[in-house]
Amino acid sequence: MRPQTHRAALIMAAGKSTRMKSRLPKAVHPLCGRPVAMHVIQACRDAGLDRVIVVVGHEADAVRQTLGEGVEYVTQDRQLGTGHAVMCAEQALQDFDGVLAVLPADTPLIRPESIARMVEDCESRGCAASLLTAEMQDAAMYGRIVRSPSGEVERIVEAKDAPPEILAIREICTSIYAFDARRLFPALRRLSPENRQQEYYLTDVIGIFRSEGWPVSATVVEDATEVMGINTRVELADATAVLRDRIRRRLMLDGVTMLDPASVHVDVDVEIGQDTVIYPGCVIEGRTRIGSGCVIGPHSHIVDSVLEDGVSFEASVAVEAEVGRGTRVGPYSRLRPGARLGENVIIGDFVEIKNSVIHEGVSIAHMTYIGDAEVGAHTNIGAGTITCNYDGRRKHRTVIGAGAFVGSHTTLNAPVTVGDGAFIGSGSVITKDVPPDALALGRAQQIIKEGWARRRRERSEE
Repeated sequence: MRPQTHRAALIMAAGKSTRMKSRLPKAVHPLCGRPVAMHVIQACRDAGLDRVIVVVGHEADAVRQTLGEGVEYVTQDRQLGTGHAVMCAEQALQDFDGVLAVLPADTPLIRPESIARMVEDCESRGCAASLLTAEMQDAAMYGRIVRSPSGEVERIVEAKDAPPEILAIREICTSIYAFDARRLFPALRRLSPENRQQEYYLTDVIGIFRSEGWPVSATVVEDATEVMGINTRVELADATAVLRDRIRRRLMLDGVTMLDPASVHVDVDVEIGQDTVIYPGCVIEGRTRIGSGCVIGPHSHIVDSVLEDGVSFEASVAVEAEVGRGTRVGPYSRLRPGARLGENVIIGDFVEIKNSVIHEGVSIAHMTYIGDAEVGAHTNIGAGTITCNYDGRRKHRTVIGAGAFVGSHTTLNAPVTVGDGAFIGSGSVITKDVPPDALALGRAQQIIKEGWARRRRERSEE
């Protein structure tokens, strides 16, 4: 949707969120690869609200640090209720005369379409406010929507202040609003904290609007899970389950196969190409991008990595790594940050690659550690090879040329260079540079003593 300058969003993230029982503010708890509040921010932007202001209070620095510089911030020094939180943004919005959407930071499942529909309803009907409401069988502690006999919204009653007949109402206030900013702030100045919580309720603004004869509209959201709030770790887990299901459904409709969708965890910013197959038990996180025609084998864990088309990745781990087209990884391999694999590479079982460039066609098939290295195209690295990159104080680099052969159980003591086409005998310890096309052997001389074992057995028997 096209951003419009006469629309803005105010996101309330100042609360202490004591029921989370956490040192982290609720707004910054991770949810499918983003902080909780960032899901709300992104939904507002996708709904066409180009200006986003976040109200911070409790652990304000942590919230600012997590959400970053892409939004504006205002501070609520004392938590005196939702109405007071919006009051704190008056100066920041003193020149704004459009529609202001107000949302809590803990509703990460809200869809952009619902926000846009609410804002457009407020604009098109000239309302002082438009509410997003929901029908719930168990309305619990949500504020109730009180309508007139003709169906117009008259007021919102907080559950803690509601008599039994009001608590029987199933239509609830979602704490998601669109306001005419020119009418909102004068009404906020008329709020009173005369209630059980001794707070300034934003919900009381609706009654003030109605007393002035200003229209207030309400739109019932089709799916009540959209407005699910997060106050406890249980509710965080519930929201995670809903969002993960949305992500999986979107990917499958876009052409990704998941053999057991419920067992696959994919973050919201992950991209996966058509005809890729995801096996059970996989976790794909962060800003990972997986190409088309890949096979992601059982129980793989991929974080902030790029896998190009046609990659086979089986039961392995990749963190901040790049894997070229047609490369095969695993099972039980680990790609650490800075691992960059070219096309058609073979990384076999129990291989670890860290901060290294592996060029096309390289084979590293078994039980090997390659760290701080560069391996040239079509080189073969035998089983049990390691690059000794750390001397106890500093890391050093190993360079292996193209078309080389490194025999099994070779130790390369960095810094060291192996030239193109060189051949290293198995079991060697290489401490000096090897010229191109040379043979290098670095192992102890084998000694054989005929009959030694028989004589040892005879002495033992005596």
